[in-house]
Formats: sequence, C-alpha cells, structure tokens
Amino acid sequence: MTDETATAQRLVRRFARETNLLVAGRDFSVVGTDGVADELRRLLPAFGAHLGDAGTVGHGVVFAPGATPEILLDGKALPARETAHDRVDAAGRHMPVATDRARRLREAGTVKGVRIGIAMVLEPKTAQLALLLRDAGATVAVYAHPDEIDVEVAQVLRSRGIPVDGDPALSAAAERAAAVAFLRRGFDLLLDDGSHLIRLAHEEGLAAALRGAAEETTSGLTPLRLMEREGVLEIPVIAVNDAQTKTSFDNRYGTGQSCVFAIADALDDAGIDLRDQRAVVVGYGPVGEGVAAHLRALGVQVGVTETDPVRALRAAHDGYRIGRLHDLAPGALVVSATGAPHTVDAEVLRTAAIVAVAGGVPHEVDFDVSTLQSYAGADGQRSPFVERAGDGALVIARAGCVNLAAGEGNPIEIMDLSFAVQLYAVEHLLSLALPVGVHALPAEADTAIGTAALALRGERIDQRSAAQIDALREWRSPRFRGESA
Repeated sequence: MTDETATAQRLVRRFARETNLLVAGRDFSVVGTDGVADELRRLLPAFGAHLGDAGTVGHGVVFAPGATPEILLDGKALPARETAHDRVDAAGRHMPVATDRARRLREAGTVKGVRIGIAMVLEPKTAQLALLLRDAGATVAVYAHPDEIDVEVAQVLRSRGIPVDGDPALSAAAERAAAVAFLRRGFDLLLDDGSHLIRLAHEEGLAAALRGAAEETTSGLTPLRLMEREGVLEIPVIAVNDAQTKTSFDNRYGTGQSCVFAIADALDDAGIDLRDQRAVVVGYGPVGEGVAAHLRALGVQVGVTETDPVRALRAAHDGYRIGRLHDLAPGALVVSATGAPHTVDAEVLRTAAIVAVAGGVPHEVDFDVSTLQSYAGADGQRSPFVERAGDGALVIARAGCVNLAAGEGNPIEIMDLSFAVQLYAVEHLLSLALPVGVHALPAEADTAIGTAALALRGERIDQRSAAQIDALREWRSPRFRGESA
C-alpha cells in the first residue's frame, strides 16, 4: 500500500472515529490534486459516499489533505466531543428520525407513565434513546452488562435523572443477581439486545408481569423463536431486527463500517497494516456482507465461509472466495460475523494470524481470556486492544464486540433508524393487544421511517401512478383482456 493510500484511509477512519458518523450516503468533497486527494476520491465512493464539488464547503464533509490535513463538517472543524456529556449531546443532534418519533409518542401520550426497561449496550446513542423515552413521558431505567457499559455515559444518565444498573467489575455470578434486581424494579416493557433479560425474566418467573418486549438482534430472536415453538414464551415480543430499516442499515452499513474501522485502528496502533492481511469473514448474513464489503473497499483480499448454501452462493456471486473455515483460516485475519457461540474453535485460534468478532455474543470465540498475553509489534508498538492467545493468533478486543470494545459502536445515523424502529415497537406493543409470540412490525412502520429519513435528507422519490395502482389491483392477465371466447 502506498503512503498516499494509507494516509487517505486513515483520514476517512479519523472522520468516523472523531464524529461516530456514517460514511455511506454522506456528501463528501476533496480539496487538492496531490496523491492523497486522488486516493480519497477513489476510496470514498467505495464506501458508498457521495463525492461532490470541493467548492461547496458549507455542506457535507470536506477533506483538505496536505502538510496539515483538515476535515470540515458542514463548513466547520470537527466538533469536540471531549466529555461524555458532549458525546451524548452530539448523538442527539444526529438522531432526527428517532427524535421525531418520540415527539409523536409524547404528543399522543402513548408512553405516559409506562415503565420501560432498556437492556442494551450503553453508549451515547442508547443514552439518547433513554432520554427520548423519558422526555416522552415514560419512566425509564437502563441495564448494561459489565462488558457493555460506558461508565462515563452511565454517569451522564444518572446525572439527568435516569437510573442505570451496571458495573464493569461484576463477576458472572454477581451479574446475574444484578440483572434479576433490575427486572424486579418492575417494568411494563423491556427493550433488549440479545434477549438476555427477556430470557432471564422467564427463568426467574418475572415475565408474566411484562406487557411485552422488543428484541434488537438476530442472535436474540433465535432463542425467542425457539421458546415460542416450545410453548414457554409468555409475552408478545416485537422482532425489531426484522424491520428493513433496522437490518438493512444497522447490520450492513453500521456494523460493517464500525467493526472494520475499529479493527484497522487497533492494528495500526500495533504497527500492523490491515492491507497486508488476507481476511476471512465467517458468516454472510447482513453483518458479514457489510464487513466483507468494507474490508474489500480498503483493498483487503476477502474470503467467506458459511453454513448456509444460499448465502455462500450469494457471497460467491459477490466476488468472494468461498471455502471451509479450517481451510481458509491459516495465516488469515478471521472476522466472525455469525452472532453464534463457538464459531471460532481452538484449531482456528491456533492457525489464524488475527481473530476479531463483529457484533458478537458470549463465547463466539472458544478460548480462555486468561491465556492472553500482551503483544508488541516489530518496532515495539503496542495497542491496548491487540493481545496474543498463547502461541496462536492475535486477538482483538479480547474477542468481544470489536466496534464497542475498540470503538464507539455503530454510527449515530444508523442507530437513529434502529431506535426509531424501537420506538415504533413500543407504540405497537402499547396500542394493540398482541398475543404471546414473536411478531413483526407492520410494513407501514418501515415505510414511515424511510419516508421520514428521506425527507430529513431533503430527498424526493417517485410515487406510483394511478395507472400502475389500478394495474396492481387487477388479477386478470393483461394478455387476455379482449372479448371472452
């Protein structure tokens, strides 16, 4: 990789890291004619950015590479996000869709007095969801697992009147007790990530008191659907993850960007160039698609492994080499994107060069954290997020969710869409007497969220004509519209 390419990639990652904003779908322009500027013009469209006129400095993002590279956002230097209050408030400024949805809930009085428990990764966007629901009239409390809590953000919420249960120092046994204590606060609704608290409520006999829940993730919905089939699910659950405006954006664009950029930053700190790696993405669902696409955009050679033949075939048609994990892993950067336990086993950990987890669930990598040893690159560079597992692979972020442990999670605009879906789920649960089971949101929710997001971007799209609508209402074949025989 040339110095110009490396510099261009680091500038794009710096923008994402310092703002926690999305590259895809955003307007960018580049000032200058040197090699770095040329690389930026090549790189940005590969991430889905819109490349425009560098003379328009009052809108979008402007890169001005040179001796002292400069990045402008809407005509100004990148905003300082020095404190947790700054980060929470910055998230709020870039979440217009969720904010508008919460305003509607407030005006309708839908959540007034409703007790809502949020059990999600606690970072600035989640804090904003809690604040939006509180301001809409709900009584809100937040729970975060020990490895999924930003303690500074937790303190921000507490200072603004929202209780937060969570402590990064808790042991596994103490964590369960803390989660049960949180559930005993008494909630009408649970908004969960991984369905850990929904399942715990059933184990502890606390589910019957709930009016319903909403689940954010693929990995969380899988056990809930098993519970439904086995007849042990006791409440209605909205499958937030199944909404198009969640999975199509959060999983592919959000997790793809945030995980790959976090991996690249962590390796950079350790003196390792991502472009020098051959990568294997394990799993080609929406998360795997996004991870593979972002690795490819950075110039990495990517292979894919799958257990689903249709997904494997799709990956092959997207241009990725397909194979079995044990065959492709030796010497490679292995990124697990399955959200399934025991994806990376001891053999892969022994033969791979580097292992990271995109998204992640407990035990997605089979190893003992106590075996990790500090790692220093050839020139002595160290990263707080890169360690070696015995005499095997380097492990990034202790095989936890790499975009959370080594970054700030998914970009703000992505979580704006996902949390707008959560707010629709809240409204759906409170407005209808849903039976026990896992339920999809109606298509109208996706349409409303997509319409609102486009309007806020100032975009306009076509509508079907009257003739098209009439044609879709007719079941008879247009080939035989003449006189009947």
